Amino acid sequence: MSNDRRPLLVVLLGSAVLVTGVLHLSFVPRYLPDDVLLTVLTLGAGWATYTLVFYALGRVVAVPAGQEFPNMRFADLGIAVLLVSLLLLLAFDAVGVPLEGLVSVYALPALGIYVGLALIGWSIGRRTEAINEIAR
Repeated sequence: MSNDRRPLLVVLLGSAVLVTGVLHLSFVPRYLPDDVLLTVLTLGAGWATYTLVFYALGRVVAVPAGQEFPNMRFADLGIAVLLVSLLLLLAFDAVGVPLEGLVSVYALPALGIYVGLALIGWSIGRRTEAINEIAR
């Protein structure tokens, strides 16, 4: 990676971590029990910034000059984990499992969503850095 772009990626990484932390620690607990629309919007924004964190990490850590072209298997795995986790959450909701009483039941699919998003962001970041290295 050229030295002129590294500070921008570090700024992206830092700001994405900050925004993700603020959204997940401040706004989601405020909206979660009462306002479903604001909870969904806040979680969506938090998931986007969380994915940006791993995208930036994938670009900063990648060393494409000494490696072969990265494949997208981790992104495929991340998409699969994300979709299965979302389907599990929807199934729990359709069956009528209450969120308030059984938070531990919802924890595994929620963790799967974050793992899937991390794998997607990481894989796309590594691939982007390799493509930029080839283009130079």
